[in-house]
Amino acid sequence: MTEAPPPVPAGLRAAGVVAVLRAPDADAAVSATDALVRGGVTGIEITYSTPDAAEAIARIAERHGDAVYLGAGTVLTPEHAVEAVGAGAVFLVSPGLDESLAIAMRATGAAVLLGALTPTEVMAARRLGSAVVKLFPASLGGPSYLRSLRGPFPTTPLMPTGGVTSENLGEWYAAGAVAVGAGSELCSRAAMAAGRWDEIEATARRFAAALAAVPDAQRAQAIGPTA
Repeated sequence: MTEAPPPVPAGLRAAGVVAVLRAPDADAAVSATDALVRGGVTGIEITYSTPDAAEAIARIAERHGDAVYLGAGTVLTPEHAVEAVGAGAVFLVSPGLDESLAIAMRATGAAVLLGALTPTEVMAARRLGSAVVKLFPASLGGPSYLRSLRGPFPTTPLMPTGGVTSENLGEWYAAGAVAVGAGSELCSRAAMAAGRWDEIEATARRFAAALAAVPDAQRAQAIGPTA
């Protein structure tokens, strides 16, 4: 692809934190989303490792509407992409770089986030039309690695996922994140399986408080246009 990469989605920048849900079933995904929203986390990514992921997305879209920034993760096939957007997802996340899949994801009209780790992969993700590059697994390098990537890629929007906690969220933003993704650190599969919704809500409140503490100047980093 030779055209300029798409802009950063306004909904992603506004949400700030995306909860990556690998739920045991659709019911748990919906209940976890309810708890997360109560706690102040409105970015929701339902992964395709969740059974009946599309059903969960459709139910969450109907239940919460524009109150959540809703997407699908672990998108591995064009069929996943089409199904998820049809169910109500407005962004799509793939853990890696596959050109034919990226083209299919973009064809849905949803915002595309492709996974990358190395500088070469970051360049490829942008070339393939990734609106924001998902830095994954970000835990391997931590905020210092993200800061290093910002050297050669000062205008590339990066969203670290993996290793983000409420305690270090501010460090990721200070290093140059445009948003952060959090999985088990925010909403673990075990907590969902056990129905510990109060625990999930409390953790979400800690993440929301940490996000609120990030200076406005860091939240509004000038990384390209915003859709």
